[in-house]
Parts: sequence; structure tokens; C-alpha cells
Amino acid sequence: MKRLYYIIGISLLLAACNKFGDMNVNPNLPSKTSSTQLIANAELYLPVLGESPQAEYFAQYLSETQYPNLSLYNQVSANFYSMYYGPLMNLDSVIRTTSMDANEGPIPNQLAVASILKAYFFWHITDRWGDVPYTEALKGRANTTPAYDPQSVIYDSLFLLLDRADKSIVAGDIINDIIYQGNMTRWKKLGNTIRLLMALRLSAAAPEKAKTEFNKALTAGIMTSNADNFVFSHLAEAANESYWYDQITDQNRKWWALSESLVSKMKPVNDPRLPVYGDKNSAGQYVGLPYGATTGLSTTAYSLLGAEIRKQNANVYLVTYAQALFAKAEAAKLGWIPDGDVAAEANYKMAIEHSIRQWKNNDTTGYGAMMASAGMPYVAANGYEQIGNQRWVHLFMHGFEAWAEWRRTGFPAGLIKPDGKDVPLRQGYPQDEVFNNKTHYEDAVKRQFPGGDNLYGRLWWDK
Repeated sequence: MKRLYYIIGISLLLAACNKFGDMNVNPNLPSKTSSTQLIANAELYLPVLGESPQAEYFAQYLSETQYPNLSLYNQVSANFYSMYYGPLMNLDSVIRTTSMDANEGPIPNQLAVASILKAYFFWHITDRWGDVPYTEALKGRANTTPAYDPQSVIYDSLFLLLDRADKSIVAGDIINDIIYQGNMTRWKKLGNTIRLLMALRLSAAAPEKAKTEFNKALTAGIMTSNADNFVFSHLAEAANESYWYDQITDQNRKWWALSESLVSKMKPVNDPRLPVYGDKNSAGQYVGLPYGATTGLSTTAYSLLGAEIRKQNANVYLVTYAQALFAKAEAAKLGWIPDGDVAAEANYKMAIEHSIRQWKNNDTTGYGAMMASAGMPYVAANGYEQIGNQRWVHLFMHGFEAWAEWRRTGFPAGLIKPDGKDVPLRQGYPQDEVFNNKTHYEDAVKRQFPGGDNLYGRLWWDK
């Protein structure tokens, strides 16, 4: 944000105006940056982390009803530039500034919120692309060709960033926060829940470090109810509406149906979330479209994306209490927290219950019948698979997160190979990096992916 300076050439005029205040200052053009407004602007980018057809294809939640192309994994490169020069630049400006306004809330809390959001955006980026610019990034003209940091280094840095944020929070809320309305208790829980989920991501790559970081996050205090969920709520207005509303309602694009893989997990157990996730077809049935199908396509024979999901003011669920409970269930199976399968079962059940509450406005009707259905009662021998499958069902419409968990765990098993292609393991770097940052781009590809910059190189944590 540019600073504006006003030079008044006639001192007598200035003196005369002071009786009524400075008449030469435009109140709509601030003379200094507001940290909390920069934070709010960064928050406006959050929906793009969840609202993406490509994300839903990678997790195989949705199938294309008319124009199958992206679901066939034909697009290799994806662009991360907008996240760097948008929210991350804003957040880094907050962290680096020396002129915060304490009237906007305690300065340590402004810094903590900016740090938590910065960590969340970078976690998202590195889990899609692998090694990315971090240490040398966000320097503006001082460094337009930043080196790519190894993913392991980025994870270590983000753990430290979140730990410092947690320890720095003091009493007092901040203003202009459109997510938690400045409530620092919830920001504290969010930061620690992100740490918890990040730690679990390293369960195969660095299990001892993962266990340590997981328990640090638990001790510091994670989410304790759906009220703590990290949710971006759209507004019932054109300027702030849901992507899916714009595409499906405004532009009348009936391009997306629930996948057969998803419906086959939900329909046999009478999952009460299914009517939220999708609409019945023209015959009054819930029918999923086989993922990657190129023939037999229809906008009436299959269940299209649900009315609740495509509302103008729909919610985008980013980090949730149910996710934390699924993580605790898996951690109990791994022996990271006490009580083994007893704790795993308890957290598995609570996770499903709170997922239903999340998606159905706290209504648990149907939960008991669902949990009594074949395959739903917890069985220790199948615990990892049950936890993984139900986490996938819960993460509906947050495809990038579900895809990351599938890469880590392999659940749900049996995802489709459309046109004979495996599910991608990463996204390709932006094509412009070949020209804009050639040396560091080539170093990063050579270091990580012997097969080149494609969809099938494994990230550091993907063992």
C-alpha cells in the first residue's frame, strides 16, 4: 500500500483550516498502512485454497458431467504467484513493519495472527508443489529470483513460526478480522491445530519429530468444538459470493456431479451428510458419476453438487474440529497419545459426529443409524482404513487437503485411474518459473524429481 504525503504550501491557509481539522487530508486515502487491514485482505484469499475444481478432481470428489478434461489430469503446471504477491506479501509486511497501531489491538496479537496465516498459506503451497521459495521469498525488488527451500526446511520453519505465535499471544482482541472477529482464543487454537495436522503429515517421513510436534500442539491447546472451526463465510452479494454459486447458479454451468466413489461410501450407510453434499437426480435417487468418465455423461442422471454447497453465502471449511479428532484417532493408533484403540475409537466416533454437526447445522439426526451400519463400527484391525476413509468423506470440498491425506495414507483405496493415468502426486511448477527464476527452478527440480517437473514426483513427506 502506498504512503501518501500532503505538502501544504501556504502556512496561513493551514492555520486557518486547523480550527475545523485538516481540510486538505482525504480520509479515504490513509497516510499509513493498517496492519489489521492487510490481515483482512489476506483473509479474502482463503477461499481459493478450497474452492477449486482441480482440487476436487485430485481428491476425486466431483466428476465432470459435460466437458471431461481437467479430471483426466491433463494439466501439469499450476501457478502459485498470486499467493506470493497477494496474501503472503501482505502478511509479511505486517510481520516486518515497525509502525503498528496499538489501537487496532495488542501488537503481539496482530503479529501472531499474521504469522499463523502466513504458516497456513505456506503449508498449503509446499504440500502442492514441494520445495518452493521461502527464506528468500517476499523480498520484492531486493530479490526477484529467490532460491527454493527444501520442504523439510519449510516445515521446520513453519513449526517454529507457529510456536512463536502461540507463545506471543496476550490478552486483548484485534480489529478488522473477518474470520474470528479478532477473538485471540480461537486464533490460538487454530495455530495449534495447524501444527497438529502438519505434524501428522510427517508420520512416515519423520515419525519421531512428528510425534513430538503433535504433542506440543496438543499441550498448547487445539480446537475443542465446531465453534473453533476455521471457516471463510461468503456473503449474499455479488462481490463476495461463493465460486460455486457464480459458476453453477449465475452462469448455469451444471458441470459437476458427485463421484461414484463418494456416493458409494455414503449411500450404503445412509450417511446424513449426503443430502447436503449432493442433490438427487431426476429420478429422485442419489447416483454418483464414475470419475473420469468420458461417455454416458448427463446433467440429469447423476447427483449434482448440493444446493447448500452452491449457495451464494456458502461456507468454505478450511481447518475443522473434526479434522483434529480424526488426527487424534490416528495418533492413538500410532501410539503417540495414550490408550491406543480405546482412544482411537472414541475420537473416530466423535469426529464423525462433529462432521455431521458441521455439515448439518448441529443436527445429528441419522448419526446413530449410520454408525450401526455395516462397516461403520470401529474395528481395531481396520482402524487406519476406517479413520482414513471417514476423514476423506468429511473433507469434502477441501480437495487439496483430502488429496494430501490420500497421498500420505493411501485411503481411500481404489481411486480411479482416468484414461489410465494415476492420481497425481504433486502439481507442476508455474511455467513462467522456467524464464523468471531458471537457475533455482532447475535446481529444485533436479534435487527432488529425477523424472522432471511433472505430476508424479513424490514430495519429501510422501513415503
